[in-house]
This record gives sequence, structure tokens and C-alpha cells, in this order.
Amino acid sequence: MMNHHLLLIIHLMSATFWVGGHLILVASYLPRAIKEKNQNYILNYEKKFEPIGMLSLILLVLSGILMAYKYGVTIEHWFEFATPIEKIVSTKLLLLFATLLFALSAQFKVLPKLNNNIKYLPEMTLHILCVTIIGITMLILGSFVRFGGY
Repeated sequence: MMNHHLLLIIHLMSATFWVGGHLILVASYLPRAIKEKNQNYILNYEKKFEPIGMLSLILLVLSGILMAYKYGVTIEHWFEFATPIEKIVSTKLLLLFATLLFALSAQFKVLPKLNNNIKYLPEMTLHILCVTIIGITMLILGSFVRFGGY
């Protein structure tokens, strides 16, 4: 089994790419797309970010689950919310599921429409903002592990 410190480093580096990538999208590309009414800013960024973003998300999930097990929060204890660490793990898992729902919706519903029509930019903006806020929330929740949970 992998060393906890190495898992933490992988988790933090992956979070840096995942959350940082979304913050760059929100702070730079999204305002430009809205201002210029040009969805290609988002579509082009999405194509460039997706490979590293998906790898980061996969590494986040795997390292997070392995670290949860190291803290004694095995699958049997997910969503029990009985201990402070279980609360963090369970809340982060719920937020992960929400992220996945937004990602699936964006990938199969919004992006294909946005490709040909700028009128779907507000819907994509909502998806982008929600995933970014969820990512930041998960990052903050993870910081509470150092203090034994919440």
C-alpha cells in the first residue's frame, strides 16, 4: 500500500490542476467568451484542459479513497457521517457525485449544443461555475482533515 505522505502529495498536485484549471477558466476564458459572445474560447480551452483535467480528477478520486481507507473510513462507513473524518469523506463523495453529474450534463447535453449556438453559453456558464465552486469547497473540506475533521 502506498505511503500516506505520497498519497497526499498526489492528491494536492491533482487538486492544484483540477481546481486551478477551473479557476483559470472562470477568471480568464469565460469572461472573454461572454464579452465577445464567442463560445470558442471555452470550447478550445476545454479541448486543451480535458486530458490533464480528467487525469487529475481520476488521481484525486483514487488518492482520496486510499487516504480515506488509511483514516479508517472504508466503504462500509461512507455516508454514515458518524465521525468528523467520515463527515469530510462523505461530504466530498457527495460533491464528487454532483461534479460527475455536471460533467456528464456538460459533455452530452450542453457542449454539443454550444458547439453550434452561442445561446447555450449561459447554461455552460452555470455548469462551469458550479463545478468550480464544488472544487473549491472540496479543497476547503480537505484542509479540515489536518484538524481531525469538522
